[in-house]
Amino acid sequence: MTRASVIPFTAGLVILVAAIVLGWDAALLERIVQPPAIVRAALVGGSITLGLALLGRSLVQIDESRRPDADRDLATMVRGIRLAFLALAAFAAASGWALGHPLPLVIALIIAGIDIVETSFLLLVAATRRDGRP
Repeated sequence: MTRASVIPFTAGLVILVAAIVLGWDAALLERIVQPPAIVRAALVGGSITLGLALLGRSLVQIDESRRPDADRDLATMVRGIRLAFLALAAFAAASGWALGHPLPLVIALIIAGIDIVETSFLLLVAATRRDGRP
């Protein structure tokens, strides 16, 4: 496993641990979910903007991996799918702040953490296939 693949894997594990910690500490979770109204509005807007940007980039990468004139690139497709799931996590976080409920925020962290860990392994497999290893 290269350093470049260890960093996202570790980040995914940290996100999952954060989801677990937040899920057990109701008081902390309530403070995060229900900040002042102006902060909540900014968090909702920022999360939606981030989600749209991630979704747009995801569609571009998936399209690039499917073009018949280019080499079909498994790593590009996997990264595009990762971005789609991260967009879903951003939209889930936005809904948590919009509703003022903690469950969508915990779900957003779990989606992001599992997706990053899973796609880190898939990218590792894609890299070994590209290098000619079985």
